[in-house]
Amino acid sequence: MEPNSKRREDYRKKRSSLNLHRNHVLAAPTGALKGNLFARVCGIVLVLCVSCGLAWAAHMYFALHSAIDGQSGNSATSALIAQRKPISILILGVDQGLEGRHDRGNSDTLILATANPGKNKATMTSIPRDTLANILGDPGDKYNMFRVNSAYGIGGSKASMRTVSALLDVPINYYVEVNMKALKSLVNAVGGVDVNVPFDFSYDWCDFHKGKQHLNGRHAVAYVRMRHDDPRGDYGRQMRQRQVINAVVHKAISVDSIANYRNLVKIFTKYVRTNLTFNDMLALALTYRGCSQNIDSGYIQGHDAWINGSSIQVVSTAELQKASDKIRTNLDLEKKVLDNDETKLNKLNEQNNNIKWKDPNPFTNYQIYHSVVTDESENNSTGTDTSDDNSTGQ
Repeated sequence: MEPNSKRREDYRKKRSSLNLHRNHVLAAPTGALKGNLFARVCGIVLVLCVSCGLAWAAHMYFALHSAIDGQSGNSATSALIAQRKPISILILGVDQGLEGRHDRGNSDTLILATANPGKNKATMTSIPRDTLANILGDPGDKYNMFRVNSAYGIGGSKASMRTVSALLDVPINYYVEVNMKALKSLVNAVGGVDVNVPFDFSYDWCDFHKGKQHLNGRHAVAYVRMRHDDPRGDYGRQMRQRQVINAVVHKAISVDSIANYRNLVKIFTKYVRTNLTFNDMLALALTYRGCSQNIDSGYIQGHDAWINGSSIQVVSTAELQKASDKIRTNLDLEKKVLDNDETKLNKLNEQNNNIKWKDPNPFTNYQIYHSVVTDESENNSTGTDTSDDNSTGQ
């Protein structure tokens, strides 16, 4: 026998004598192989799903971040919000592009909101679009006393902030401007909304019937714009606006709507303007959320009047003072007695024209005394109350 063959034969004999066995501690049992394989596959699928979900969420986060902060180029959190101070936001619904308009348009909706995280309380005060106000644009420019919604056509959101701030003597820190065309797109993006229609009516070739009704984008716009056939006029329309806004918000945070987030981001980029940054909005959602559980919602009640052939809502000094007190209280500011152009006009009309605020009939003798509108009042109105620490100057 050759040497190599002999060595191989000796090795086989020694291995057989050692009685070596497979290591069953480290090796998986034969019967469990199929079950372990299934578990491993499930684990891999789970990891992939979680990874995809995180990637999707991150993509949506940065897409929203870019859409919002791209408007101003600023992404920092405002000092007021970072310090959890009370804040005020003027919400403007503008009608540019609707009904054949191609100019800047007017603000169809004006809502002044405040949030106080220390009190966990928010206020929402609707201001009728036809409210008589001293329209304030750029400092030094002179404008007429007219409907408050015309301020937007004069100078956009800044003019609206200045005008409303002077009307109620309150600081306004931020604005959110929503083009009414966005409402149609938003409602369609979330698959429509359900509302409880208060009464039967038709508007803009759309029919509405009392009770629960599903609205698409076109119907939603018609629903919130009609006011002449509403027994409550503009106040009834404000209620319907809040209905649709609440319904859109609830649908927007639902699972079905997240699949359409790309459309929502595009709509936001195209139709929404604000001086709030993405980090501001994120901080509001995280640290001001308690305010949403305690909202004092209301509106400023005006009195019908015909002034120089125009239908206008004139607000009594007592009503303006009540709104100012509520807003300033939630901003942790001391109440101040209103002394502006609007209250001065009220006083002159009460003295000279025997205006009675309890008279249910429209005023036909309310006059605008142009000598009341002074350069001093205009130059001192900046859209924010610089005498209070809660003003950001933005």
